[in-house]
Amino acid sequence: MFTCILLGLVAVIGVLLIVIATRPTDFRVTRSARMNATPAAVFAQVNDFHNWEAWSPWVKMDPNAKSTFEGPSSGTGSVFHWDGNKDVGAGSMTILQSDPNDRIHIKLAFVRPFAATNDVEFTFKPEGDQTAVTWSMAGKNNFTAKAIGLFMDCEKMVGEQFDKGLANMKAIVESTDKQ
Repeated sequence: MFTCILLGLVAVIGVLLIVIATRPTDFRVTRSARMNATPAAVFAQVNDFHNWEAWSPWVKMDPNAKSTFEGPSSGTGSVFHWDGNKDVGAGSMTILQSDPNDRIHIKLAFVRPFAATNDVEFTFKPEGDQTAVTWSMAGKNNFTAKAIGLFMDCEKMVGEQFDKGLANMKAIVESTDKQ
């Protein structure tokens, strides 16, 4: 009887490991919003990490997180480090490419709660008197991330934070761009 239970448990664990291993390695989360502001006004919010405090949803999750900045105050080479609570973890963002009013490419490196490196991109497209802003994050899921993905919808969770951040940014740029 004990042997049957043990064999059953081993079989269940084996199937679970196979299911986890066959989950997609690549992931991408993308959200967009239209803002009644110029591409320059929206671009300025993202291109300077000092501005993120006003609109980033993660800042609101841990207002006591320690932040430091390196390099130029904005644009290519700017670096933002944070170290916060369990909700925001610790890591850094580095602007790798900054094409004025068009695109920003950021390297996002997590240290905690787990190590990961992802690519983040913002694009800014004029559409009449509005700007379409797209925020994307892409990377690779390791085995642990694949396992977590069985129980948590990470795309939905991160996507909801992107939506909040874009809504916060929209409120800022629409109030300041009209002044």
